[in-house]
Amino acid sequence: MISTETTDQMQHAGTAVVPALSRYWETVGRAVRAMHEHRSLPGDFTPGAELPPLDGPVRRYLEASEAAVARLPDYRETRMRLLDLRRNPGTRTTKTFGSLLMVARAVAYIRRTGEPVTLLTPSSGNKATALRDAVLRAHRAGLADRDQLRIVSVVPERSRAKLWDSPLSSDPELRRRNPVVTYPGPDPAGVKELARAYYDEYADLLRTRYGSALWYTLDIANYQAADTVRALMEAELMPPPPARGRVHAHAVSSAFGLLGHHYGTSLTGGEERMPPRYFLVQHLSTPDMVLDLLHGDASRERMPRFTLETSTGLYHQSSDPHFPRTTHHPEEVIDPTFYTRAPMTSRVMTPLIKANGGGGVVVSLHECLARYPQIREMLRPAGVELPHDPRTVREWSLVMVFTGVMEAVDRGLLTEPEVLVHGSGSYAETDFSPIPAQRLQRAADTAELHPVVSRAMGPAASHRGRRS
Repeated sequence: MISTETTDQMQHAGTAVVPALSRYWETVGRAVRAMHEHRSLPGDFTPGAELPPLDGPVRRYLEASEAAVARLPDYRETRMRLLDLRRNPGTRTTKTFGSLLMVARAVAYIRRTGEPVTLLTPSSGNKATALRDAVLRAHRAGLADRDQLRIVSVVPERSRAKLWDSPLSSDPELRRRNPVVTYPGPDPAGVKELARAYYDEYADLLRTRYGSALWYTLDIANYQAADTVRALMEAELMPPPPARGRVHAHAVSSAFGLLGHHYGTSLTGGEERMPPRYFLVQHLSTPDMVLDLLHGDASRERMPRFTLETSTGLYHQSSDPHFPRTTHHPEEVIDPTFYTRAPMTSRVMTPLIKANGGGGVVVSLHECLARYPQIREMLRPAGVELPHDPRTVREWSLVMVFTGVMEAVDRGLLTEPEVLVHGSGSYAETDFSPIPAQRLQRAADTAELHPVVSRAMGPAASHRGRRS
């Protein structure tokens, strides 16, 4: 347990704050090594499982991993707490944790071998922002320079408004070395196929030509170790779960974060005492994990039928309480971050929930807007300020998960006495500036992507010797 002195320093209005990754660095390092041994893409290049020692520059680099546990007002008879994972002002999402850890591993590899590393990441937006933020922080902390550490990001065209501007895109040389590429295909998840196909076709050629490794980062093992800090914080900063259980609620696309929490729970012994219960919140565009939980597959044929009520212009259904009663459209997209269909993680998450308890619900934008003022007031004691105008919200995860929890409590789908909400993301248009369109690249296939990556990995023509 933490000391009284440290607790007093961290406590503020019922909120306990910790620099999560540096606080649990040794435990996270053991998790990285375990995850690396069981990674799902064993044939790909990785920088290995070694982390740099926790010296002054690394501690400064890891300052962005601040996280908090906060007590919130009860909702009806349900005790509410927030695990705030969106405190990094450079991202405002939980993607910070996995990104900092991945870049730290790349730094350790570069120091060990002298070989530069270029990260290749497909993303719906937030992961690209977080990895770019981590790369820039590594440059500024002196952990690696712009010649040693770079990143290529591939994102769906529809996510352009979610891409955060930074010196990696405003500085011409950094922009060449760290391009953001938009994919115009009709299926946003096609960014994964494009990046994967590019890696398979060109990674060896690029390494031979430029002497730099290309790291395809989309592997659950790269995130699961970082997300163990959720369970480590829970064990240290919260009382034990009540006898009738604690539910962990999360707005999810693939639920990587909850799987990381589950692994972390096994490290603390919490799984043996009382296995965690997970509650999934999704939107109507991609309700696949909830469908799999309820029906054993993700077919949209399993969804309830919505009927248009012409007097209101809203669609309604009342046959399934796990889905919205009202929506603007049965296939609406609340946030393009949630774009994964039939995620492989359902194979693990569905059995976990069926064995230990929990559940899932799908929310609509109509429900989120109706709950918005109530959620805004509930979050204020935790120091979380949502904008007064929901039209300025650009990341809806936090609003979605609270809407889902409240709807589930009202419908009797969630009856445990305590809910820990995993606050994975929330930002508004005033929190960042999008990358200007002229600073983005575009690629529909590997042939169009190749010259962009080649320019990023190739030597500078007129900027040799320059450092960030």
